[in-house]
Amino acid sequence: MERRTIGAAALSVGAVGLGCMPMSWAYSGSRQRGDESLRAVHRALDLGSTLLDTADMYGPFTNELLVGRVLKERREDAFVSTKVGLLVGEQHVVANGRPGYVKRACDASLRRLQTDCIDLYQLHREDPEVPVEETWGAMAELVQAGKVRSLGLCAVGARSGRRPGARLHDATIRQLQRVQQVFPVSAVQAELSVWSTEALEALLPWCEARGVGFLTAMPLGNGFLTGTLTPGEGFEPDDVRARHPRFTAEMMAANQPIVAGLRRVALRHGEDVTPAQVALAWVLAQGRHVVALPGTKQERWATENAAATEVRLTVQDLAEVARLPGAQGSWD
Repeated sequence: MERRTIGAAALSVGAVGLGCMPMSWAYSGSRQRGDESLRAVHRALDLGSTLLDTADMYGPFTNELLVGRVLKERREDAFVSTKVGLLVGEQHVVANGRPGYVKRACDASLRRLQTDCIDLYQLHREDPEVPVEETWGAMAELVQAGKVRSLGLCAVGARSGRRPGARLHDATIRQLQRVQQVFPVSAVQAELSVWSTEALEALLPWCEARGVGFLTAMPLGNGFLTGTLTPGEGFEPDDVRARHPRFTAEMMAANQPIVAGLRRVALRHGEDVTPAQVALAWVLAQGRHVVALPGTKQERWATENAAATEVRLTVQDLAEVARLPGAQGSWD
């Protein structure tokens, strides 16, 4: 697989990584099967999808334990990314950025992951009661202690803190500017896909100008851009899409032209090329520091996603994708 370099430390990873969250969190709990997920992780590593993205809150904790079972056997094959800063209660999630907590959480993640060093440690969310510089400083001390190789910032929750009239990632960039004064940012994780392009406005250019890696969360639009979901089929109550405004039956039907456009492009590249692979290829075409992180818990999808690096979109393809209608249904 094509390798990409992120961050000032020149960290090398496969262009398509593996988002491990669906194996333990947020998607259809009844379909989560440990053995199947383990096969998906092993298959991803076999194909060069080296970046495994997890977090202590996924489960909580069970996702790191699952990834740790693979790392115990194949640590040298993997680039491990996990996150800190969110605590999960029965019906809520709260931020915790206190330095003492960050250090304890890192030690706990290391135990669960069965490794002595985390390749990329990401701040999941800023704690509104703790200056972000203090949280980041504690994370930097973990690098100095040899427990962490590099630091990243997760901006997936940017919509919830958006000011009226502001661009989606304005607050994220201000936060990045603050923490960059404390210790270098190696990577930023944020949503980017054919139907969620806001990161192209300012956040991705900010990262490119500084050599900061850009990890794309939800590059397949929570599964919609794969073309495998049926409008009106519904989702389990614990599935995040059950509450997502783009996943009502009406909006899924209205957004089918996006999938149809991806399918047209895919057919030009061969009968075996899928809309999902075109969607991932589009993400990878946005910059040399961009790494796609599609999430899955199934081996067959991990295989398909990894093969997206072989799809080379032409100027005509990119122009056709750019002309696709915007997504209907929005968090805003």
